[in-house]
Amino acid sequence: MARLAAVFLIFVALIAPAHAVQPDEMLKDPVLEARARHLSEGLRCLVCQNESIDNSNAPLARDLRILIRERLKAGDTDSQIIAFLVGRYGEFVLLKPRFDLRNLFLWLGPFAILILGIAIAWSKRSRPVESTAVENELSAEEKERLARVLKGSR
Repeated sequence: MARLAAVFLIFVALIAPAHAVQPDEMLKDPVLEARARHLSEGLRCLVCQNESIDNSNAPLARDLRILIRERLKAGDTDSQIIAFLVGRYGEFVLLKPRFDLRNLFLWLGPFAILILGIAIAWSKRSRPVESTAVENELSAEEKERLARVLKGSR
């Protein structure tokens, strides 16, 4: 039973989210630290690109985590910190882009492409196949050869 419990604990430790925040980065105030962690979970590591800075071990992610904590200690609000980072690095720094006019295509583009694909598929389905146009362009010898090839493939 003890072995089973040990295996279970190891498994839980492996599937738990990995945080790259180092002890020397953490703030003494637990409320500010919780805000810093919340902010860093929503910001993209500009090196890793599909990881939050909270989970990234990249030096730039560490610098951003430290910057967030410095601005929190200076009294900035969460929205001021986000605005500062977006102003410095662009909207790409946000893991979840804002829904605004500049990002409208980003949010609605997949739906537009899906609707366009459905419309194209629907229009192709309703049209008859125009094989007679190709047959009219063939000579009598080519038509005969095509018929033999088609018979042999069946």
